[in-house]
Amino acid sequence: MSFTWTAHRFAGGVLALDVANSIILRADPVRRIDRFTDAAAIDSFAEAANRFGAESARFGVLAPVAAENRAGLLRLREATDRHFRALVSAEGRPAYLADLLEAVAAVLRSSPQVEGALPLDTATAQSALSLAAGPEPERLKICPNCGWLFLDRSRNRSRTWCDMAVCGNRNKARLHYQRNREDAGR
Repeated sequence: MSFTWTAHRFAGGVLALDVANSIILRADPVRRIDRFTDAAAIDSFAEAANRFGAESARFGVLAPVAAENRAGLLRLREATDRHFRALVSAEGRPAYLADLLEAVAAVLRSSPQVEGALPLDTATAQSALSLAAGPEPERLKICPNCGWLFLDRSRNRSRTWCDMAVCGNRNKARLHYQRNREDAGR
């Protein structure tokens, strides 16, 4: 099945969260889709992050992950999701932070130097480390529609959806449908 990365797939606000969000419907074991099961999808993610990613200016050109480092990127993705999801849920555990830091360290130790570009795994590790050290963890949220992690950069911290054009509109449509059904039943 062919898949194309779109701007919506980069709604997390930072690269580490966009990588963590590469699993669609993470909490639903039946409908869960891991977009990184195909090596070509990981490579195309790096290309798309150059176009759509919020941190593209910070990291410059992102290069694909070396084949031998893909498992490290996946470990980092899972540690990132576990730590920040627990932080949002107020279930933060020191072990999750330790796992994240170990995954970051492993990626940074094994990352090769690429002339003129930064490998996706290295950039993701740096992004996760910056986010973990960030001063405002209350800006980190979970979308109530899709379950993705995102950084709320709105002035009053009132953002609800990872992407209003997708998840927000789906919720509005669902509420509208429910209201119409209730009105028809009266």
